[in-house]
Amino acid sequence: MTILAPGTVIFHRHRGYGVITAVNLLTGWIAARFGSESRTLDLNLSTDEVQTADGVPILFRRAPPDRMPQARLMAMVRALHGAGYQRLYLYVWPKASGLHWRWHLFTGRRDWMQRSWREGWYGSGADYNVNPVMGWGDKPGASTEELIAALARFDPHGLAQALGRDEDHAAWFGAICDALLPGYMYSLDMARPAHGLLTEMPPLPVVPVRASLPAYAGPALPWPPGWQGLWSKVHALPAPRLELGPLATPLPPAAGAQSDPDEEPDAEQAPAAE
Repeated sequence: MTILAPGTVIFHRHRGYGVITAVNLLTGWIAARFGSESRTLDLNLSTDEVQTADGVPILFRRAPPDRMPQARLMAMVRALHGAGYQRLYLYVWPKASGLHWRWHLFTGRRDWMQRSWREGWYGSGADYNVNPVMGWGDKPGASTEELIAALARFDPHGLAQALGRDEDHAAWFGAICDALLPGYMYSLDMARPAHGLLTEMPPLPVVPVRASLPAYAGPALPWPPGWQGLWSKVHALPAPRLELGPLATPLPPAAGAQSDPDEEPDAEQAPAAE
């Protein structure tokens, strides 16, 4: 993999050897200085035939990258399900701003509200737009097989916990991938009215992963197994249990309260006046 950074020596067939002064890998443009020229020259890596100092062409993908990695993650999870790692789950939900979607891979017990967290197994589209990698040693634009290999090297113990059978979820996930990939993803987000709770289960939200794609117009998709009943409740983490110690002194009886007729009188209580 060619490293492009300020200071890298490049070659251009019309300018000769030069040095990169600035790089923008999101757009594919670089700035370079050639020879004794005082001004820099802007070059496009897709059209200007820039090469390394050894003569290797520097190629830049002309197609715009996905603005969200969730579709690539869905393809990876489906491939792992086919290999027997069916206890691997993908949770996707939007940030509070609504500009980006978060993603979270978890393994083991399928509990959508109390998910297990492992370092490197979650991320946000806000970070992906700046650095288009998942964060476990993968490279930008890595294929499904390359993503699986990078994840296995990054956290083999965590991936081993996904080994097992969950046929209901695997069947649902496979059907969702067949309906949405490669251009769309699902989101486990339940938009609620301004006041009150949902009274009917809404269809599964679907979001395009590229800005050039139209809104999803296919059939309504079901929610994942184990989600029944969750959509009608407020999704909040349970409050910690409140531990109350014993009272130092018993509370006095309320005013006007009648004593139990079957209760024996206190031995230290003074006898009533005749």
